[in-house]
Amino acid sequence: QVQLVESGGGLVQAGGSLRLACAASGRTFSPYAMGWFRQAPGKDRESVAAIRWSGGSTYYVDSVKGRFTISRDTAKNTMYLQMNSLKSEDTAVYYCAETPSANWQYWGGYQSWGQGTQVTVSS
Repeated sequence: QVQLVESGGGLVQAGGSLRLACAASGRTFSPYAMGWFRQAPGKDRESVAAIRWSGGSTYYVDSVKGRFTISRDTAKNTMYLQMNSLKSEDTAVYYCAETPSANWQYWGGYQSWGQGTQVTVSS
């Protein structure tokens, strides 16, 4: 069974940067894609960014385009999210998950959720 563990969250001032990592273990086959999601207090969980494991095609929600960069290291079974120019509205718990489906921008297909890492941006 795949286990995903997020790390790298913390408290940062507006305009600052953080790099999140999502390490996978227990895989018997590679996912089709992995993604970052976030949930702020009182709000629904939203997709932030996703990346195809093979080929590296990416998706970003409009609110993070130009500020966040998703990447993966297939040899390390790890996905990253470089977050620059952080804003207070980026404050949330960030989760990673993966999907075996070629319909990789169908967020309901993501599974094996990590425990989340808190990102707090102070203004």
